[in-house]
Amino acid sequence: MRGFRRDAGFASGRALARALGWQESKVSRLENGKQNASEEDIRTWCAATGHDGEIPDLIATVRHIDELWLEWRRQLATGAEKRQQAAIPVYSKTKVFRIWHPTVVWGTLQTAEYAAQTLNQVRDFYEIPDDIEAATAKRLERQQYLYRGDRIFNVVLAEQALYTNFGGAEVMKGQLDRLLAVMRLARLSLGIIPRAAPMRLWPGNSFSMFDDKLVLVETYSAEFSVTQPREIEQYAKAFALLQQSAVYGTAVRDLIFAALQHYDRMPTD
Repeated sequence: MRGFRRDAGFASGRALARALGWQESKVSRLENGKQNASEEDIRTWCAATGHDGEIPDLIATVRHIDELWLEWRRQLATGAEKRQQAAIPVYSKTKVFRIWHPTVVWGTLQTAEYAAQTLNQVRDFYEIPDDIEAATAKRLERQQYLYRGDRIFNVVLAEQALYTNFGGAEVMKGQLDRLLAVMRLARLSLGIIPRAAPMRLWPGNSFSMFDDKLVLVETYSAEFSVTQPREIEQYAKAFALLQQSAVYGTAVRDLIFAALQHYDRMPTD
C-alpha cells in the first residue's frame, strides 16, 4: 500500500492522510502492517491512489488472510479425519474441478487401500494421532460427487502417478483398475502426461482448482490457498498448458495397461 501511495505522488503518509481525512497514525499502521486494512480501507486507499484495479485481489486477500497458509501440523493436530471432512463442503459447492497431480493419483479417484497407504505416510511424517480408518472413509466420501449433479472433473496426472508405489503391486493394480473404470464416466476427463511428452510448462507442485474461486496448493510443510482473481487466472493458464501435453482416451488406457504389466512382473513376497 505504501507503493500505491508513492506511485500516486503522495510524498508522505501525512499527505495521504490529509487527502483521505484520516489520522496520520492510521496510515502509518496500515503501511507498517500493524493494523489490518478493512475492505472499506482498501477501496478508499486504492481510489485515492489510482489503483482501483487492485481492489478485487486485495479484498480477496483480506477475506482469507488467516487461511492463506495453513501448516499441516496445525491442520492435522488431532488427526487426518478433520482435514478430510473439511474438503467435503468445498466439493459440494464446486461445479468445475481442475486437478493436477504429477506423482500421486488424485484423492477422489483413489481406492480405499491406496488412500490408506498415502494417509499412513501422512500420519508417520507429521507424527499425528492414528485415525487413518476414519480419515480414509472421509476421503472416499468425496467420490459421491463423481456421480451426483452436473459437476465437471478435469483431471491431469503425470505418468509417474501410475508408478509411484503405495502399498505394493496388489494395491497399485487395484488403483489402476479403478482408473480404468472411472475414466468412462461422462463428466470426468482423465488426461495423462507421458514421461517423454514435450512440456509447455514445468510440472511444479500439485494443485486443485475449484471453479474460479479457490486453488489449493500442497507443499510438505503447509497447504496454500489461492483466492486472488489474478493468481487464479495464472493457475487456469498453467492447467491449460499442462493439458496440452496430456493424452486422453485410448492412449490413457494404453499407459495404464503398461503400468499394470509392470506390476504383474513385480516379484511378490
